[in-house]
Amino acid sequence: MSRFDTYLQSVVVRAEVEAKEDSSATIDAHHLLLAVAAQDGTDAQRVLHAAGLGYEALKDALHREFAHSLAAAGVSLDDFELPRASQDPERRLRPGASFKLAMERMATAHRKKDLHSGHLLLAILQAEVGTLPRALALAGVDRAGLIERVRSAL
Repeated sequence: MSRFDTYLQSVVVRAEVEAKEDSSATIDAHHLLLAVAAQDGTDAQRVLHAAGLGYEALKDALHREFAHSLAAAGVSLDDFELPRASQDPERRLRPGASFKLAMERMATAHRKKDLHSGHLLLAILQAEVGTLPRALALAGVDRAGLIERVRSAL
């Protein structure tokens, strides 16, 4: 197994943990991004950290996006104390659409032997719609600028 394969496997395993903690039905791109941010010592993690997007900052941005999305439907998180969803620890989550699209973007843009952590980050950040772009926009992140930083790091 290549170094990148080992990295990708650890990111996907961590993304599944993030999705389970989120009580999500699927593993999505924002779970991948959290997993990338949690992988200490990688180029991708360093680019995120330099942009002020460490793991906790991303968690906060995603929480704000969730609250904002609920507010758009007329629901306020402050009005409810939501219990944690019960989880089946044996249940394996499937990749969601945003996860699959990120993997497809990465696989079609680069040869497998050339892949590094930054390529995965780039593929995740290139999503035009969904939870992740909304969360980054609400956090005031210049997504295009961040994408350019990742490309420069590659």
